[in-house]
Amino acid sequence: MIDLVKEDSGLWIATINRPDKANSLTHEMLSELADIAEAAQEARVLVLTGAGKVFSAGADLDEARAGLATSDVWERLSGNIARLPGLTIAALNGTLAGGAMGMALACDLRLAVPTAKFFYPVMKLGFLPQPSDPARMAALIGPSRAKLILMGGQKILAQEALQFGLVDQLVEPDALLETARSIASDTLAAKPEIARGIKNLCA
Repeated sequence: MIDLVKEDSGLWIATINRPDKANSLTHEMLSELADIAEAAQEARVLVLTGAGKVFSAGADLDEARAGLATSDVWERLSGNIARLPGLTIAALNGTLAGGAMGMALACDLRLAVPTAKFFYPVMKLGFLPQPSDPARMAALIGPSRAKLILMGGQKILAQEALQFGLVDQLVEPDALLETARSIASDTLAAKPEIARGIKNLCA
């Protein structure tokens, strides 16, 4: 349910492919994504996207009730993404919810379609967010807005997410991957050590 394309240029595209279940994530899928992110040390650019009209609804509900909601696999995934030396882009083809937000927050850039919504209803479900997610969210949008999402339970629309800084660009669905490729092109063409150096200087 995770499709991976590795191109000769060094561009990797990982697609969550469970559209019939709103791309909700099982432990197996999260582990596969974490393994891909770990292996992507050799990639120049990693793009994460989803099939269908939702990026991910978060945890598969049955598995969440069985313990997935508190598994360390979420943190393993976001940590592996955050440690990558190459450029990482979340190409959000639709709504991003719950723990799935962690992988997008860990990326360098976030593109989203105009119909996307963003929410993280972990508190009302009786769980803490994944440990690194609140700090990454607050670094992007500020502590108050992070609390608006995490404690106020607000569902943020795409235009508001852009204004907040939660996403970097809004892109029409049929241009989403093309835009990600365009953004990736300079990094793919550069010397790897220069691209890594710039990423380190921006940290």
